[in-house]
Amino acid sequence: MKLNKQDILNALKTITVPGEGQNMVDSGAVTNVVTFADEVIVDLTIKNPSLQARKKAEVEILQTIHREVYEKAKIKVNIKVEAPAAAPKQTNEIKGKPIPGISNIVAVASGKGGVGKSTVTANLAVTLAKMGFKVGVLDADIYGPSIPIMFDVASERPLSVNVDGKSKMKPIENYGVKVLSIGFFTKPDQAVIWRGPMASKALNQMIFDAAWGELDFLLLDLPPGTGDIHLSIMQALPITGAVIVSTPQNVALADAKKGVAMFQQDSINVPVLGIIENMAYFTPAELPENKYYIFGKEGAKHLAEDLEVPFLGEVPLVQSIREAGDVGRPAALQTATPIEEAFEALTKSVVEQVVYRNEALPETEAIKITTMAGCSAVKKK
Repeated sequence: MKLNKQDILNALKTITVPGEGQNMVDSGAVTNVVTFADEVIVDLTIKNPSLQARKKAEVEILQTIHREVYEKAKIKVNIKVEAPAAAPKQTNEIKGKPIPGISNIVAVASGKGGVGKSTVTANLAVTLAKMGFKVGVLDADIYGPSIPIMFDVASERPLSVNVDGKSKMKPIENYGVKVLSIGFFTKPDQAVIWRGPMASKALNQMIFDAAWGELDFLLLDLPPGTGDIHLSIMQALPITGAVIVSTPQNVALADAKKGVAMFQQDSINVPVLGIIENMAYFTPAELPENKYYIFGKEGAKHLAEDLEVPFLGEVPLVQSIREAGDVGRPAALQTATPIEEAFEALTKSVVEQVVYRNEALPETEAIKITTMAGCSAVKKK
């Protein structure tokens, strides 16, 4: 079938520009339409720089042309983002710097403790390593570091190495993943009783005084909540994106929503790569086909839809995942198992979102705090 350019334009007039309320054609967002036989190329320029706006526009164009013009049309959408000009820089900015050699920094966060964030981080890391990526994990949970246990390196201590004439910490490596944690510098029964500035200083040392080398991904295992440690990390580093972990339970979802809001706050503006639902359902080993929704069903998935952020996938509540974490061998290393498949699917989703984010948006800058108050609670628009 030969497509007609005017038919395509008429169809696109039924779609509004994300965040503007005017149709794509009359607003000038559609800059060009080219048709050739059953193929069509649509060039679109939007002002909203978010991943969600870009993805929503692309999906709506595909669906509308298939529905209104020709269901088998071969469509390519080229989206260009022309974000409003940035405001002039202000004084007294606190700005971090990228770590040479590290391509992507992904924060793994949760608004609430006990949702399995460290378990997800460890399994994402080993799965990325299995895929051939160079991976590091920074355990930023100063007050409750658990990554050393999950990587079976709790008794290890980082060595000092010389890099370009400077003394640096050499991360501990296991399963192809480089790891640093405050847990390497404290005794197992020692509580870390530090105020915010001391914790922030320790984190900065592990970030910038470490010989990370070349990494494709540095995963940050953040503590629960939305407080001082999170701000310190985001001031120190330009984070590529954030992943939010939650269980399906309403109590956890309420806090996960705050975690998403923190990263989306104007003064922070870190792209949210998506939400992971941990402990999605219980499957007994003897009944692998059965699913028992102990904490609720698809709560994190619905939250992702409500907040218009990607849903990255779900992890079942399986006894061997807990056992594997306790003995220091992440469950994703169990070959040819449903657990390995679940974490592989989850990791692929994270990688896809990172690639999509890097193509769609400019590099993230470390956040700038321009007042003594820093970031305060705000209502999400």
